[in-house]
Amino acid sequence: MSTEAAFDTVHDVFRRAAEQWPDQGAICSTPFPGRDYYPDGVEFTYGEAWTRIEALREQYADAGYGHGHRVALLLEQRPEFFFHYLALNGLGCGIVPINPDYRHDEMLYQMTHSEADLAVTVGSRSDDLNRVAALREKPLPVVGFENFPEGLVPAPPAPFDGPPGPETETSLLYTSGTTGRPKGCILTNEFYVQAGKWYLSMGGRLQFNAPERMLNPLPYFHVNAQAFCATAMFLSGSCLIAQDRFHPSLWWRDAVSTGATAMHYLGVVPPLLMNQPVSVEEGQHKIRFAVGAGVEPELHAPFEERFGFPLVEVWGMTETGRILADCHEPRRTDTRAFGKPMAGMEARVVDDDDNDVGFDNVGELLVRHSAATPRKWFFSGYLKNETETENAWRGGWFHTGDTVRQGEDGMLYFVDRKKNIIRRSGENIAAAEIEACLQAHEDVAQVAVLAVTDDIRDEEVLACIVAMPDSPTDSTQARALFDWSFERQAYYKAPGWLLFVDSLPTTGTQKIQKHHIFGDAEDPRDNPNIHDFRPLKKRHR
Repeated sequence: MSTEAAFDTVHDVFRRAAEQWPDQGAICSTPFPGRDYYPDGVEFTYGEAWTRIEALREQYADAGYGHGHRVALLLEQRPEFFFHYLALNGLGCGIVPINPDYRHDEMLYQMTHSEADLAVTVGSRSDDLNRVAALREKPLPVVGFENFPEGLVPAPPAPFDGPPGPETETSLLYTSGTTGRPKGCILTNEFYVQAGKWYLSMGGRLQFNAPERMLNPLPYFHVNAQAFCATAMFLSGSCLIAQDRFHPSLWWRDAVSTGATAMHYLGVVPPLLMNQPVSVEEGQHKIRFAVGAGVEPELHAPFEERFGFPLVEVWGMTETGRILADCHEPRRTDTRAFGKPMAGMEARVVDDDDNDVGFDNVGELLVRHSAATPRKWFFSGYLKNETETENAWRGGWFHTGDTVRQGEDGMLYFVDRKKNIIRRSGENIAAAEIEACLQAHEDVAQVAVLAVTDDIRDEEVLACIVAMPDSPTDSTQARALFDWSFERQAYYKAPGWLLFVDSLPTTGTQKIQKHHIFGDAEDPRDNPNIHDFRPLKKRHR
């Protein structure tokens, strides 16, 4: 489909959609009885959503919010997230989405590092954010969205003059890194618009027939649902459909009742749907294709056969702004193929010295737009971290940290993550962040956190702990350390497995050598002394 129109902001994209398709669905929430918002579900047309967006934009403008301000949003999966985001975008304000699972220390870091000028939250988290605000040097007004604009105080002077444009910051999204603290990725209007246009232009089995209705289980604070998918929907007059979170048992009911024509997935989604008993609804859906990453090759073809549509494997990152996709037949459904390099998304596979490794050899994936403009349409950099930004771009290529191999026909195949990242149910978890939390406990002498395979969640967190002298190493102490982590970090970061060890292998400079903790054929989960806390890893109430 054509995506040739030029837009300065995402707000402009939505305005055009509201003018052109006022009666088409824009944002939909599936029903969930007992939920504290829209338990019966809700859908807003482009016209209805635009009315709410513009009302909010006027309220923000009246309070002085403008070009260059940052506003943190903790609005979960509510349609109001997009109303506030687009209203702010129209004024040139960037948003800082907050993961609803974040606890105090995580929010304090994000709000301090981002220097957000305002936080808008669901009422149930107002007290949490006010406690964060009390510890921040720069004032952080906290406003509940339910009674907005009540409590909205005048903003400080806007950092920039003039209207927002393509280079204006749209969002500051935090992504896990190996240094322990998430990095703030600066993403612009141009990043968002081009991401949406790119997404719509893939073709093949990703052929969009607008208006599509995309059921997406990913959270709004992630780049996928908020930038890639949502912007593509707005560009094409299509509808973004969201559950409050992924519910396998309700997936086909929701797909049928909302008229979904496409869906997104993570690696955890296909096995959970395959494990559901056969239902009437799974044969009544209208889904034509699914977009995602991480399906196990053994499940790929069986899933497509049972449910009747292709799972199109793609690759992308918060920093890249675009995806690669194995969307043209013949697809490699028995492998981890994710597409070929193309104009606007060139790629190389290199060794540790950035030398090309050649076909069918494993190396790190590097990407760029082109030799002339390598960073075009990528992220603008990591906030307050030029050193890390330039290191990622060394040699004029963005270093992804993913290890891949490339066939002679150009097809790229995912192998593993080079970075010290644990990928659990689609969440990228920095091991160093969990290590820092556990290390702060008085009974922990050393800690190493690493990934272990999990049949359902792809990977799970394993913490190997050397206890302080005379400290206990029994099940009670293991539970105490789990609780320590669980109470201070998002639930998914707490150790699913915990093992006390006598020592950890280190280098001459005392750097822990994680790859030497267990032998090549050793599965740490088989250790008789390991503690399994996976059943306790549930969302905080």
